[in-house]
Amino acid sequence: MLRIHFTGVDLARLRMAGRPDALWETILSFHRLRDRRDTRLFGDWRTETRSRLNGETRLLGALIPSRGYFPDFLTPVEGRYGWDVGLDALRAIRPERMRRELVLLGQGAAAGAGSGMAAAFGMPGAPGGADGPVPRRLRDFMEGATAHLPRLLGELRNYHRAAVEPYWSHIQAQIEAERAARGRALLDGGADELLASLPPMLRWRAPVLECDYPVDRDVRLRGRGLLLQPSFFCRRTAVTLHDPELPPVLVYPAAAELASAQPGGESARPAEELRRYRQRTLGKLVGHTRSVVLQAIGDGATTSELARRAGVSLASASQHAGVMREAGLVTTLRRGNAVLHTVTPLGAALLKGGPVAS
Repeated sequence: MLRIHFTGVDLARLRMAGRPDALWETILSFHRLRDRRDTRLFGDWRTETRSRLNGETRLLGALIPSRGYFPDFLTPVEGRYGWDVGLDALRAIRPERMRRELVLLGQGAAAGAGSGMAAAFGMPGAPGGADGPVPRRLRDFMEGATAHLPRLLGELRNYHRAAVEPYWSHIQAQIEAERAARGRALLDGGADELLASLPPMLRWRAPVLECDYPVDRDVRLRGRGLLLQPSFFCRRTAVTLHDPELPPVLVYPAAAELASAQPGGESARPAEELRRYRQRTLGKLVGHTRSVVLQAIGDGATTSELARRAGVSLASASQHAGVMREAGLVTTLRRGNAVLHTVTPLGAALLKGGPVAS
């Protein structure tokens, strides 16, 4: 169990990330690539990503174990401003910090499965520690530290191009839908309602946010606030940084159930296939009514709100939203019996008559 302790100042400084974090998505996608679960959502993506991976990923495999702790320096806070900005921050990592976190990773690797998840997370008091054998690839990287950074950056860049970049527009649309849902909760009931509206693995019991977690841990914000970072590739449990002195961030799964995911894997198709698929469905969007409906969605609307704003029946609003969702212009986020429609970057570009936002 992870417990995040808020003060009144922390609630006032609660923030929602404005976009997906490129490095968090890349690192977490590497977990999904080796995970056989969530086949409906990630099955096609795994197949396509593996077919495009023609570079070396053994170093990534050593630094990002399938379970447990991975170094905080892989996900600098600057990653939320874009891929290139995040890589620049990683390139500038201090040698002493890199060595410290690699030692922590090495202790978890040496402890192995026999010492339990606490060791894998590098938690204080974990048995085993550095006394066991550290895998050779990780040991070599630990000895060279920053000298191996160019190789690490090269592997990260090649992997990102194969696994994340082709799907970035879809990832952006999902995060925008999540932001719209949380923004409505914030407007309706403030920070308290926002925290209470988070996915089921996160439970708000004021003044503590409880999270399902592999180890028992308390994080005290101490007036620094918290950044909520929704993630497309984060699944089942939230993730946070190990170092309590770093700016607090909680990465959590965006939309545990994605209503726009098609059984055939539309949610994880590469960009070129998505473009052809959407061209076929865009032909359905001719007509004044659908133009009005798309504009009526605005910053987000339920089906009832959409019908009222566009002046159409509830059934008509639902039908138009469904067609535009198939065309990639709208994302629909389900939450219980209610749905929230939001405009994707492609839909916004169509409304504005400009290029798709990057």
